[in-house]
Amino acid sequence: MNQTVLKHLPPEQVEVEIWRADELEVRRGLNSELDEMWSYVRSKANPRWLWHAIDHHTGTVLAYVFGRRQDTVFLELKALLEPFGITRYFTDGWGAYERHVEAEQHTVGKANTQKIESKHINLRTRIKRLVRRTICFSKTEHMHDVVIGLFINRYEFGRPI
Repeated sequence: MNQTVLKHLPPEQVEVEIWRADELEVRRGLNSELDEMWSYVRSKANPRWLWHAIDHHTGTVLAYVFGRRQDTVFLELKALLEPFGITRYFTDGWGAYERHVEAEQHTVGKANTQKIESKHINLRTRIKRLVRRTICFSKTEHMHDVVIGLFINRYEFGRPI
């Protein structure tokens, strides 16, 4: 607040709005962290990526998709995020984000992607199929997506299995 200007304004020209921080976040627009996580099906030569987005303020998972590390899969995720009206995206700067998210809405850097990276650690700890060095792996893409999808639906969205 600029106190110098405020002293010279007549009181009838001054409006004050007081907002709680979480309500102000909603009013300004939703911020989202986006990232992708590598795993594989059958062998490491067949990579499978979990792309997901979380609310930057609350850490709630907004949407997720499975696929290759390609622009088309990111565009699927972006289409799922359209109804949320996201105004700011925080990413790690991978090429698909650079190509398909407008520069004024995009912030690159690790400082704003800590929550989603923490979710990666939790997923890798709880689902052995996501661990890089393991004897537990999926034999089909369908089972891979179903197992991880069920886990996310149960623990992030509270839906019973």
